[in-house]
Amino acid sequence: MLMKNIKMLVTDLDRTLLRTDKTISDYTAGILNKCRQNGIKIVFATARPERAAAQFLEQVRTDAVIIHNGALIYADGEKIFHCGIPPGAAKNILHRISRDFPDATLSVEIDDVFYANFEIADYKNDTYSIVVDFSDFEKISAGLPDKPAEKIIIGMRSINMPPESDIKYFDKYLTDDLYLEMDSGRFIMIMNRKTKKSLAVKMLAERYGYDMSEVAAFGDDFNDVEMLKECGVGVAAANAIDEAKIAADFICESNDNDGVAKWIEENIL
Repeated sequence: MLMKNIKMLVTDLDRTLLRTDKTISDYTAGILNKCRQNGIKIVFATARPERAAAQFLEQVRTDAVIIHNGALIYADGEKIFHCGIPPGAAKNILHRISRDFPDATLSVEIDDVFYANFEIADYKNDTYSIVVDFSDFEKISAGLPDKPAEKIIIGMRSINMPPESDIKYFDKYLTDDLYLEMDSGRFIMIMNRKTKKSLAVKMLAERYGYDMSEVAAFGDDFNDVEMLKECGVGVAAANAIDEAKIAADFICESNDNDGVAKWIEENIL
């Protein structure tokens, strides 16, 4: 079933396009590059920070990249959108949660630097990772730059609360312009309401003069659900959460079986 009307492909990375070993197969890269050669726009839409998405842009040439679920958008080599949590609000949220949950693992992304109240072995001596004591407001103020935060991340496993159904407990820490998003039961992300993958895709579709019906999206997680619903075609990986599968029009093979690329080759190319 060839879909001739699709002009833009938007795909999540982790657990969708990337295999479990965090690689893109040569086959998948070849399919995406072939689409682009055929005039189809290629967009990566990820919760990853800019530094963690960069390696994949060397393998697949994209027209646009949606970073931090839409807090940062690049198109045609230029930054076209950036929106985050105001500095004062971010510092206040981190301090209050740290005070109420002393054992919580908390982190915040600001200007492509990862600030956390714990040390990650992989990030030791990494200029992109800085440890900050969020329980002390003076240390937060001194340790964090006075810039908007792309997102705040709460480690669910560190707060001893049941997953998903209880994330709204954290609504009390938010201002009206912020919202909560779950990541496969492992993390809660706090972000600006203007930063969603679905909103970012709409912005890019308008930029390129496409209707949303001409966009196909691929995903697997909670932050992909709206995007899968609102694009003309939504495709969930076989390993996706149930909510993503319900939102999708089609289910492709798993990320470890090059599901996205196989679906594109069969239905788009």
